[in-house]
This record gives sequence, C-alpha cells and structure tokens, in this order.
Amino acid sequence: MQEATGENPAVTPPNPLVAELETLKAELAQLREESLRERAELDNQRKRLARDIEMARKFANERLLGDLLPVVDSLEAGLAVKADTAQHLREGMELTLRQLMKVAGDNGLVAVDPAGKPFNPEHHQAMGMVDGDGHEPGHVVQVYQKGWLLNDRLLRPALVTISKHD
Repeated sequence: MQEATGENPAVTPPNPLVAELETLKAELAQLREESLRERAELDNQRKRLARDIEMARKFANERLLGDLLPVVDSLEAGLAVKADTAQHLREGMELTLRQLMKVAGDNGLVAVDPAGKPFNPEHHQAMGMVDGDGHEPGHVVQVYQKGWLLNDRLLRPALVTISKHD
C-alpha cells in the first residue's frame, strides 16, 4: 500500500550527480568537436604553407630572369648583325656586359677584384706566392679569377697570387 504522502514512488527526484555527469559529457563532446575542427584547420594551414613555399621556390628567380631578358635581347641582336668590324663587335659586347653587370648588381652580386690589396683568406684563395718585387708582403700581385659576393656572402673566392714576406 501507498503511504498518504501524496508522492508517486515511480517518479524519483533528479540526482544532482547524474545532471552534472550529463553536463560534463556535453562539454566533453563540445571540446572534442572544437579540437577536431582546430586540428583540421591546422592541417589546412600546413598544406597552404607547403603550397606557398613550393610556389615561392618555383618562382624565386622570376624577377632575376625577367631582368636578364634585355641582356638576352642584346646578345641576339648582336648575333643577328652580319659581318661587321671588330670594333663594333667589341662595343656591343661591352654594352651587353654592362647590362649584365647592372642586373647582377641590382640582385646583390658584387665582384671581388683584390689586385694590389692585402690578402684576405675569407674572400681570396691563394694559388701561389711570388717575390714581392715592388709589392708589399702579403698583398695580391695577380688575380687569375675574380671572386663574387652575393648579398655580402661569398659566392666564389678570388683566385690570386700573393707576394711573399721577405
């Protein structure tokens, strides 16, 4: 028999622990969803970055090559000229070399021509030593091949002969 309390024994009052568990489950599901979304976003960013890096590598020399086109045009024009004097040929080569050196300089390339200067092992490679007749000891007497710096970093050392210390 039922007591006269008026309560229905089939309906139990809500348990606060069950309610808290349901809340925590909902928060956990939301955090998992956010984590998956952030992981997917991070993966997409990595893929975009990899694509951007690949494109940068592929077209890194685009400006340089575009700047070289007038030099190519000058060389082709010089080759198209029929038999002419050696002086005209030399002038054309000098003009083309000036164009090429301007493009190189605009892109950070600088020649290392150390004739008469002190030997610098960071920029010069000694190919030999000679008596210092008229030259200070340890100075460059002859340059076999110019060196080159690219944005202040050695690209190729100058090949030189230096004077001996007496």
